[in-house]
Amino acid sequence: MTGGEHPARGGDPPQPAAPAADPRKARVAVLLSGRGSNFAALARAMAAGEVPGEIVLVFSNRPDAPGLALARDLGLPTAAIPGAGRERADYDRLVVAELRRAGAEWVCLAGYMRLLSGVFLAAFPGRVLNIHPSLLPAFPGLEAQRQALEYGVKFAGCTVHWVDETVDGGPILAQAVVPVLDDDDEARLAARILEQEHQLYPQALRLALSGEFRLEGRRVLRRRP
Repeated sequence: MTGGEHPARGGDPPQPAAPAADPRKARVAVLLSGRGSNFAALARAMAAGEVPGEIVLVFSNRPDAPGLALARDLGLPTAAIPGAGRERADYDRLVVAELRRAGAEWVCLAGYMRLLSGVFLAAFPGRVLNIHPSLLPAFPGLEAQRQALEYGVKFAGCTVHWVDETVDGGPILAQAVVPVLDDDDEARLAARILEQEHQLYPQALRLALSGEFRLEGRRVLRRRP
């Protein structure tokens, strides 16, 4: 639920990440709270060589999250720390410690249902991405598909953005458009958006890792050859 060109300051200073097993691959941690379908899409893309990264940890604030079981089935390291009732910055210090032990350099949120604090963002400056099921800045937060239907928009979609301390408010890296059909309900629209999410997130992560872009204010512009 959270993106940022200028990450919040404060908290523990960044530490060098452990070298990747393959130095050409970025070390990526994925944070999730649910089934992990976007995590699975990222994992498939990396396994196929479409994204120059490797997942070094799948983390959840919910120990029973189905996405953790999926990660274990894929042979990937997992960790979980229950988040209920914990103060945000204190909790994020624990999460950052887990990610550093894994040697993570980049963080991808994939249905992670906690807002990140400045402590977390300062540990991974400019290296935290999120995917959200709307064409931001429209319909941030929860139940974006329902919000889109109730507002009556003709086009919905999904957005990959950098994470800041606001709700779905960071600079936009990539978007995909999904038409809203007259017979759509929330479930049908969400399913078609999710198909696009699974394609968009690997593409956006590949662009972020390439560095082939520049920022002008909030605009992310591809570098010209």
